[in-house]
Amino acid sequence: MSASAQRAQLSGGRWHFQHGPIDIVLDAEGDASALRCAHAAAWARFETVLSELVAELPLLRRPLPSEGSNEGSGEASYAACPLIGEVARRMWAACAPLVAEADGFITPMAAVAGAVAQSLIGSYQREGIAKAWVNNGGDIALHLSPGTRVKVGLYANLAEFDAQAVAHSQAGNLRTDVGFPVHASDPVRGVATSGWRGRSHSRGIADSVTVLAGSAAMADAAATVIANAVDIDAVGIVRRPANSLRDDSDLGAIAVTVAVPALPADLVQRALQQGLDCAHRLQRRGLVHSALLVCQGSLARLKPVQALESALVH
Repeated sequence: MSASAQRAQLSGGRWHFQHGPIDIVLDAEGDASALRCAHAAAWARFETVLSELVAELPLLRRPLPSEGSNEGSGEASYAACPLIGEVARRMWAACAPLVAEADGFITPMAAVAGAVAQSLIGSYQREGIAKAWVNNGGDIALHLSPGTRVKVGLYANLAEFDAQAVAHSQAGNLRTDVGFPVHASDPVRGVATSGWRGRSHSRGIADSVTVLAGSAAMADAAATVIANAVDIDAVGIVRRPANSLRDDSDLGAIAVTVAVPALPADLVQRALQQGLDCAHRLQRRGLVHSALLVCQGSLARLKPVQALESALVH
């Protein structure tokens, strides 16, 4: 781990912030003076984030109590949260409503990348900034002033897809390996992806689950839970205790997926349906906006509520 945070300006005005395991690329558009102030504020905030998280790491690695879950919409109340730091409390608040969907086990770490991105995006929510994004290893926080939009790229491990799977990869406005727009009028300010092939461990077999939600912390936590739900018991799937792969894992001895063979189409569809059912439940509670689930060339999409209502009307 580097002793101090590092930053470098990239092409096109983007910035790269790095400190230990936190690796961020961010960008913004707006007035030059506002941009200077926002970038300076984001950097000042970033310099303190890792030390704040490390100070509370033992609590952040503990599972949330089931009685602390919140069945309402949005992020949970902070009332029962034992954490102190702003990012840590946001992690707790995003994960608390998901305890039941996570089979009673989820730690605040399920939202860490999204919560860090969300903390930094606050520096850009000011006069003179038209739009901004903070990308923390694929978990993205957005700021969009009225009338603006961003295009978010989506990659869903197409290396093993055949031509037919690629041809059928369109799913409404979401298409793998291209991108989809997020408008300021959409109730989306966070995008996150999880899956067994990613940098974090997963209990499921999804290649990727991308979630759009009202905040980056919620998108991160929900993507984790939905990806865990894309699962099936089948010969050839290899799982290992998380702490045998990384001794500091917050998952302890819980088995996580390390290898998935090519599976029959019916098993893939059953696994995707389980994940989609989970995503629908979260959407009904107002926790997620939409999602795209990918497993071995097959796709399942959770459409936005507006799209469902439009289909019923027409």
